Order: sequence, then C-alpha cells, then structure tokens
Amino acid sequence: MPQLNPAPWFAILVFTWLTFLIIIPPKITGHIFPNDPTLQSTEKPKTESWTWPWH
Repeated sequence: MPQLNPAPWFAILVFTWLTFLIIIPPKITGHIFPNDPTLQSTEKPKTESWTWPWH
C-alpha cells in the first residue's frame, strides 16, 4: 500500500508548508489598500426616532 510509505508524502508535506510559510505571505502583505482607515469619533451620532404611520 503506497500510503504507508512516508518518503514521497513527507516531501510533499514539507514543500507545501514551505510554500505556505515563505512564498505566499510576502505576496499577500505586499498589497496596497487604496483606502486608509480613518479614525471614527467617539461621540455617537444623534439618531431621530421615526414616526411610523400605522394604517
């Protein structure tokens, strides 16, 4: 049964993790987001209650 031979599967596991840990993170962190986050004020905006016309 080939599943019991760890030689090829261990190499696949190592190369997969190397790809995930070395190659992909710089590609993801290299993106520049067009909108910088702005700080929101701490005071809550004034909301008015609605008057619903119940018919």
